[in-house]
Amino acid sequence: MTTVAAKAGGQPVVLITGAGRGIGRACAAAFAASGHHVIAIARTASDLESLVAEAGVSVEPWIADVRDEALYSRIEALPQLDVLVNNAGINHPLPMAEVDAATLDAMIDVNVRAAYRVAQAGVRAMLSSGRGGSIVHVSSQMGHVGAPRRTAYCMTKHAVEGLTKSMAVELAADNIRVNSVAPTFIETDLTRPMFEQAEFRDWVMGNIPLGRLGSVSDVVAAVLFLCSPGAGMITGHSLRVDGGWTAR
Repeated sequence: MTTVAAKAGGQPVVLITGAGRGIGRACAAAFAASGHHVIAIARTASDLESLVAEAGVSVEPWIADVRDEALYSRIEALPQLDVLVNNAGINHPLPMAEVDAATLDAMIDVNVRAAYRVAQAGVRAMLSSGRGGSIVHVSSQMGHVGAPRRTAYCMTKHAVEGLTKSMAVELAADNIRVNSVAPTFIETDLTRPMFEQAEFRDWVMGNIPLGRLGSVSDVVAAVLFLCSPGAGMITGHSLRVDGGWTAR
């Protein structure tokens, strides 16, 4: 396995959390295909093994939980980091009256605290290298609106949007751009069973003016754009890949 240390000064390096499945996995494959050295972080070894088998040796797997303190030190020590895709997150939809303390704490811990600490570690690596960089937080349309059964999730994603803006302002002088991508409901293996419930599917589709669910490729395209030279003047922005949900 080719390590980042061997790649310093060569290929651009991108680190992606939650890279084992869904959006994170698709981003990892896309960045590898575009010539990046990809550090793919996930908790499940088999997910990373299959990703490497599919995407090739440009993917460097790190088995870790985004809540682990040791991970932050490892990120900070990177000799080169050009792009960070802060993707890991969780959701447990429940009516507000039924959200227990453990569920609330878990969502804040992963979606806010871990997202902040990963971003902080990534910033330290970028500042140390002096190369600048691009950071994309994978947020949600729920970081801009409210929704039933999603009070905790909306709260955490609104926090991510605030973090994006404040980081963008603070880090602009260091040539570090910070943006977010805010998808609508995306059809994946994990969400597909949800859409088999007619009432839920009708609610979702009734709120998307384009009349279709989002795809993983829709989100990947937005992430790649925000990390590209074509987005060189864009920072502090939330690119809403939501089919018009938040335009209502």
